[in-house]
Amino acid sequence: MSERDHEEREFDLKWAEQAQHKEPSARARMLAARWKHDPPGPVPFRADPEHTSRVRRRSSWVSTAVVLGAVALVIILLGYLDFQPY
Repeated sequence: MSERDHEEREFDLKWAEQAQHKEPSARARMLAARWKHDPPGPVPFRADPEHTSRVRRRSSWVSTAVVLGAVALVIILLGYLDFQPY
């Protein structure tokens, strides 16, 4: 890109960014039209604390024990199959 083209491009970008009014995107126009007739209900900023307390999470040591147990089971199974007479 020549120096002149670079300067023109930079001028165009600065001029576009300084525009007083920017047209909204197609999605913004679609949502504005939809919400004009059917506005959305209020949405809480954070999740309900009761909802999060009802879900029990496994601790990391339980997950680690399950993974290590599965690996040990696969190793034992492969060893058992290897020692089987044909």
